[in-house]
Amino acid sequence: MSRSYRETLDALASAQKGAARSAPAYSRFVNRRLGRLLAAWAHSVGLTPNQVTGLSALATFVGIALLAALPPSWPLGVAVALLLALGYALDSADGQVARLTGTGSRAGEWLDHVVDATKISALPLALLVGLYRSDAAPESWLLVPLVHAVAGPVYFFGMILTEQMRAATGVRSTARVGGRAPWLRSVLGLPTDYGTLCLSFLLLGGGTLFLVVYSAIVAATVLVAAAAAVTWYRELARLGTSEAASA
Repeated sequence: MSRSYRETLDALASAQKGAARSAPAYSRFVNRRLGRLLAAWAHSVGLTPNQVTGLSALATFVGIALLAALPPSWPLGVAVALLLALGYALDSADGQVARLTGTGSRAGEWLDHVVDATKISALPLALLVGLYRSDAAPESWLLVPLVHAVAGPVYFFGMILTEQMRAATGVRSTARVGGRAPWLRSVLGLPTDYGTLCLSFLLLGGGTLFLVVYSAIVAATVLVAAAAAVTWYRELARLGTSEAASA
């Protein structure tokens, strides 16, 4: 028996895993909810989780291609921001569809992470190409997307690898442990939120204004990635020691 759109939304609300309580505010309060609406639509038209992932990749990589091919402008910035935000919401929707239908798989999770890793690397490089081709920024500013092309993937890979190693040792992610939601941490995480990066392209036609905002996002990513790397390493070192002691 098929569900109505409203029934599907209600089912999604009860079928989802708990949201990371320390996740940045856009991802937690905006993107996940947009993803739920898109997941209900995808389920109503019979799309599989992998097909939703494919739509996410299509929207994201069209936006990235436009960023590399066309000179910066206000219309281009709006188009890129909307495409990236749509791709991000669909990235949330694919997992929600998988949990709703019980069709999640390791292959699907792998595909999702590969798409994420590709876009995180490709986005700053596309921006670099677009700025260079259009001569829209002094050469010194081109170092910013280069730094981002390193810091973004390192942060993402470190986070995913840490989660996998925690799971391998039976440790639950502290971000999902109960207690009062650390809303302040969510707000403070906005500068490193992928959703914030998507919306920053609304300023693409603003020249120096965009570059300053984008540079602030990159600087925050570098600082958070460095701090997180130290924390993750120490945590995993303790887990390794504990395992050795109990062997």
